[in-house]
Parts: sequence; C-alpha cells; structure tokens
Amino acid sequence: MLVRLFALPLVAAVGLVLSGGAANSADAATACAGRPAKTVEFKTGELRVYKSRSYACAVAVAKKQGPRRTMSVRIQARGGSPVSDSGRYTQQAGPVTVHALNRCVRASATISGKSGSTDWILC
Repeated sequence: MLVRLFALPLVAAVGLVLSGGAANSADAATACAGRPAKTVEFKTGELRVYKSRSYACAVAVAKKQGPRRTMSVRIQARGGSPVSDSGRYTQQAGPVTVHALNRCVRASATISGKSGSTDWILC
C-alpha cells in the first residue's frame, strides 16, 4: 500500500522530466500511435489522422478547450466498417483506430456542428 502512494507521483514526475515539461494540452491528449499523415482544419477544430505500419488512427481536436460540446470522429478503412466516437467533450473526440495495412482510409470529424473530412487517403 505504501509503495503505491509513492510510485504514482514518482512515475508522473519522471514522465514530466523525460518529456521536457508539460506539453500543449492538444498534443498531450492525442493518443494515436504513428506519424501524422493528414490534418484537416475547420472552423471549430481539426481532424488529425495518424498512420503506423498496420493501423490508421484519427482524433478530432477543438481549437479552444471550453465547456462540453458535441464532438465526433469517424474513420473507415476501405472494405471495412467505420469506427467512431461521439459525445459531449471539452477538448477532443477519439482516438479511433482501424486496421489499414495496404488499405485506403477516410476520416471525418464534427465539433459544434462544423466539420472536416478527408477523401480516401493513405492508398
């Protein structure tokens, strides 16, 4: 029990030291693995698509953190079913991930009624 009390703060402190301090909240919130592949900006935020070897991932990030508002993000690999996340969030919807080895993907995001989307990409 005592070890748990000291381990969590220690892990958090080591993480801050290794990362060089606290990151921008939008960057810290993004939990997609891989490299950035496409960013689509729209009035209330942006859709970010990431690609790793076998997977594609998408998040919708609000331009400004604020009160809870309706957000959604959706990604689909060609020939597969779409994966989505929607709800009332303050900063981001997602991440959502699909298996995309040798397949094109398309993604879309909506924040407070404004949206952005991609055509088929990563082909």
